[in-house]
This record gives sequence, C-alpha cells and structure tokens, in this order.
Amino acid sequence: MIKTFEPKKPHARASGIGLGISAKDAMVVCSVIRKKPLKRSRRLLDDLITKKRSLRGKYYTNAAESIRELLASCEKNAEFKGLDSDLLFVHASAHKGMNIRRRRRKAGFGSRMKRTNVEIILIEKGKKPGEKKKVDSGAKK
Repeated sequence: MIKTFEPKKPHARASGIGLGISAKDAMVVCSVIRKKPLKRSRRLLDDLITKKRSLRGKYYTNAAESIRELLASCEKNAEFKGLDSDLLFVHASAHKGMNIRRRRRKAGFGSRMKRTNVEIILIEKGKKPGEKKKVDSGAKK
C-alpha cells in the first residue's frame, strides 16, 4: 500500500488492506477523526458504534468498528515505540481497494465485493508537561 506521507515528528502507523467496508463510509469517518486527539477520536468511534452520535444522519457502524480496531492496533504500536499517549493526534485516510468477483450462476446483482484500504498514523505533537517554552531574548524590531 502506498503511504500517504511520512511525518517528520515521532509517529506510529497501522494500515488495513482489503477491509470489507464501504470506501465512501470509511472516507466520511476518517475525515471526521482526522487532526483530532487520540482520546476524542476513540470516543467518537465508540459513540458511532453504540449509536449515541450520528454523522450526517447515519451511524456508519461497520466502518467505525473496523477503524476502531485499526486505531487500537496503531495505539499499541505507539505504546511500543514509547510515544506519549496524551500528545498523539490522528491522521486517517481511506482509499478504494480492489474488487473481488464472487462466483454466481448469473453474473447479476451482488457479484462484486468492494474492498477499502485504510491507513492510520498517530503523530506526537505538542510539548510534554515538564518542558518549558524557550524565551527569545533578542526580539526583532
């Protein structure tokens, strides 16, 4: 799978190739959780699955479940790399995957199964609580 981009900051990555979810639904869910903190995006996905919150009048439960599993995997990767979970932000992207032909007697309705490729990157942004801001003594005028 082609990587969307390579962040310069410390990060962890997880990708799902050939997931059995709709590409349109995955794109909607990924666009909502993109650039949000890890805790907030996890809470949003849980609310979509339990049908407490909707996006555009839909719950997108199948896509939200698959993306939540990928997010949990990416979180474990970040934990293994030693990244601070309070400073992690989500970058998620979904792309159309391959089409699989299902064998049918007639090549009619329901013979194609669509797949989706999803990539999740957790990027560590911001300062750690113990760090102080640098004070620039030579201010430009």
